[in-house]
Amino acid sequence: MLFNEIINAKLSQETDRPQMKKEFFPVSEGLQKYLSNYGRDVKLPIVYKDLLNYRYAVSLKDKKGKFTHWENAVYDLKEMEFLKEGLVKTYAILKTEGNLNFIKHLDVERIDFCEFGNSVPFRIRIINRINDNYDHYYIKAADASRIYGLELEHLLSPNRITFLHHKNTLVEEHIPGIPGDVFLQDYLNLPETNKIRIAKEFVKFNERCFARLLGDMRSYNFVVDITPDIEDYQYRLRAIDFDQQSYEGRKNLYLPQFYKENFEYVDLVLKSLSPDVIEQYQTEERTTMAYRVIAGRKQIMELLNIMIKDELSENYKVKILRDELNAHFENTYFSKCKTMGAIVKRQLKQMLQKHLKQVQGF
Repeated sequence: MLFNEIINAKLSQETDRPQMKKEFFPVSEGLQKYLSNYGRDVKLPIVYKDLLNYRYAVSLKDKKGKFTHWENAVYDLKEMEFLKEGLVKTYAILKTEGNLNFIKHLDVERIDFCEFGNSVPFRIRIINRINDNYDHYYIKAADASRIYGLELEHLLSPNRITFLHHKNTLVEEHIPGIPGDVFLQDYLNLPETNKIRIAKEFVKFNERCFARLLGDMRSYNFVVDITPDIEDYQYRLRAIDFDQQSYEGRKNLYLPQFYKENFEYVDLVLKSLSPDVIEQYQTEERTTMAYRVIAGRKQIMELLNIMIKDELSENYKVKILRDELNAHFENTYFSKCKTMGAIVKRQLKQMLQKHLKQVQGF
C-alpha cells in the first residue's frame, strides 16, 4: 500500500467504520487444547461473572478532570472480601506463575468497569501496601477472535503478551504506553519528540496490522511506548484492542492509515518520509515478521490450522474481504478461503512469502 496514494477518511469524509459492538465467538475445543498445551489455559480462583455482582458504579475522571469510559464498581463488604482474595491470587498466577509467597502485602485498591468496550472489561488495580506502587490487569469475557488476536500479536509482533483463559474468562496484563490519541494531543509537538521516528513506527505498525488482519486500530486503540536511547528517544506503537481480529469485511479497516482518527500520523508520514523510505520501512517490517515466522513456525502453523476451522465472523464479511484482497493483490488466491482463519493464513503467505524465501536463502 502506497502512502502517497492515500485519501484518508478525514479528508474523504467517508463513514466507513467498524462495528462498535460485535458478537462473542466461543472458544472451540481445538483452541482450548492449544491454549492448554502452551500454558495459556490455567485454572483461576475467580471468573468473569463473579465481578458482575456490584451494587452500583461511579463514573471515573482522568487527571485533568475529564470523564472517561470507565466506572468504579462498588460491592458489598462481604462480596468485596471474597473478590479481593481471588483477584490477588489471579494476579499472582498472571505475574509469578501462581507463587503465593509475595501476595501478603498486595491488595485490591479498585475495580473499574467499562461497558463501552466489546469485551466489557473489568480493570483491577493491585497495590503494594509496602511502597504504594500499583499495577493493573484486566478480566474480560472470553472471545475467540480476541484470543486469536492476542496470540498472533505475541507470535508475530515485536511485543510479548501475557494472558490467561479459563472457563470463558480472559485475564490480560496491562500494556503500558501513552494512548495514541493522547500522544497526538499532548506529546507530538513537544520539542523533544522525534517526528521522523514516529512516522517510521506508524508505517511499520500499519504493515503489521495489515499482514495479520488486525482491525479497528484507531488512535485510542493503540499506545505509544517511548524508550530513552543514547542521544534521543525510540518509539513503538502497540495495539491494545484485539476484538477486531479478522472480523470485518472491508480491507481498509485493517489499515490504520485510513482512519480519520489517525490523520495526524498519516500526515506526518507524508510530510516526513519519501516514498522510497516508506517502502524501505515496509520491507524491514515484513522481513522481521518473516524471521519470527521461521522461529515459531510450528506453533504459528498449529494456531492457524485451528483458526481455519473456527467461525470468527459472518459469512458475508468473509466473502467481501476475500474479494477485496483479490482485487488489492490482483490475483485470485483468496477465492478458496471459506473462513476468516483461512484468509489470515493466505494473507500472511501473500505478504511474507518473498521475504521468507530471502531469509531462508542466506
